[in-house]
Amino acid sequence: MHSIRTKITLLTVCAVIVSMTIATVLAAAAIKDLGTENSNQILRLLCETGQKNLDAYFESIQQSVETVSGYANSDLEHTDIADLGAHLDRVSEVFEKTASHTAGILTYYSRIDPEISQTDKGFWYVNLDGEGFKPHVVTDITQYDTSDQSALVWFTVPKTTGEAVWQQPYFTDNLYDKDNNGVYVVSYNVPIYKGDRFIGVIGIEIDYDTIIEPVKNISLYDNGYAFINDGAGTIIYHPHKKIEEFTGPDMPKTPTGLLMDNTYLKYTYEGVEKQAVWMPLSNGMRLYVTVPISEINASWRHLISEIIWVAIILVVVFSVITMRFAGHITKPLRELTAAAKQVNTGNYDFTLDYDGDDEVGLLTRTFKQLTAYLKSYINDLNGLAYADALTSVHNKGSFDIYVREMQTRLNNQEKNLEFAIAVFDCDGLKAINDQYGHDKGDAYLKAASSVICEVFHHSPVFRTGGDEFAAILQNDDFRNRKDLSRQFVENCTQLCADKSDRWEQVRVSIGIAAYNPIIDRSVDDVVRRADNLMYQNKRARKATEGDR
Repeated sequence: MHSIRTKITLLTVCAVIVSMTIATVLAAAAIKDLGTENSNQILRLLCETGQKNLDAYFESIQQSVETVSGYANSDLEHTDIADLGAHLDRVSEVFEKTASHTAGILTYYSRIDPEISQTDKGFWYVNLDGEGFKPHVVTDITQYDTSDQSALVWFTVPKTTGEAVWQQPYFTDNLYDKDNNGVYVVSYNVPIYKGDRFIGVIGIEIDYDTIIEPVKNISLYDNGYAFINDGAGTIIYHPHKKIEEFTGPDMPKTPTGLLMDNTYLKYTYEGVEKQAVWMPLSNGMRLYVTVPISEINASWRHLISEIIWVAIILVVVFSVITMRFAGHITKPLRELTAAAKQVNTGNYDFTLDYDGDDEVGLLTRTFKQLTAYLKSYINDLNGLAYADALTSVHNKGSFDIYVREMQTRLNNQEKNLEFAIAVFDCDGLKAINDQYGHDKGDAYLKAASSVICEVFHHSPVFRTGGDEFAAILQNDDFRNRKDLSRQFVENCTQLCADKSDRWEQVRVSIGIAAYNPIIDRSVDDVVRRADNLMYQNKRARKATEGDR
């Protein structure tokens, strides 16, 4: 017959084994679920960030073209069809002002339907060298059947459908870059009418590189990347393919598994299982972010493996020592199980007070270290999602979170809430990119970010756009905002004097607006006022310094 001590020992040993198994399984399940969920969230965040950046740019292009087309339609109401020359001159002046303030535009044009006029064909202005728009010979379209939508798509589709159209990337036939290669562009075209009568088309061609630049910067783990298709399955950008592959009849196709309507997709490509997230773009394209499933699983599998091995070792140790310390071990094991359950629910802020110099203490400390490592790992993943890859400051998504938190404090009527928003815009980035290359443009952005962070080093700094930054000022930075603004201008001026290269000469427009409860109903109101002040500063600086 077994003694009570033996029974208690056996019961305690069994309890220890069961408890550790449950704790390990719960922790493993929590780690797997959290790892998968966070990977999916990061994929979605990266895709959303890319979608917002691209849609914002597409919308700016649409707004530019539609602003000019609205003016043209209005002007045609008072224009005789037989005298379109003066009308075209007025439209080209409006177009020039609009195009010069929109990044990435290579050409803008207006083409009159040959059925309307054979003499006033329209205009075509190009800017391939970054030195300003110059007139170009207008394309002769009289040889085409303008009722055939398959030919001369930029003209025939708006004419036939009466609607604006985004044309997929193509090589221009009549333009050449510095190497005498065709220029790869994307165009947006809007039909123009006099009453109900079709007159012609107004459009813009934008640099293909301007679209794909933000997509190139999207990456995850070792082999994650982003690509774009045309919405119908044809890939128009992929980081592993050359630009020449995106032209002609054999353009690469999107894998079949990625053409479904589900947001999260699993598919196999070239023998590799992958997880992808896609989102529609405002011009009909689709943006995909994809990563091998093996890389998603590797992180949580490694942690689970460590937990399992630690659990096995600890169970063996506990089985040996429970004969003498069964009662003493029971309480800390219950606490450890409760902590494991908190981890399973996603709560890592638990308390384990037992710190004995024995195996239970080792188990407790090991578990705390593992969960601390997991928490740190998840925080690092979140940091990657909310950090700007180029400048290492916070990104636009992080800025939106800060603004929402500030808005919550305003909604809760927090007393004595004082803060200011500083908005920065880097002058001349496009010129640097065009004249010296995008690597020098990146260096310019890094230099600007460094000056901003140096002056406003007590405040969070964000990159909110391609050449735009922002900072949220509180406490000492809020109280000293005027001095900091002057110091920022002085630092930029000194840097411009010390550096000979254009991309090292930081020229940044700044606007700072402090929250005023009398006129500001939301944090967004403060942001808008700061943005307006920044543009006032930009105009004032251009008036004194000239457009550099």
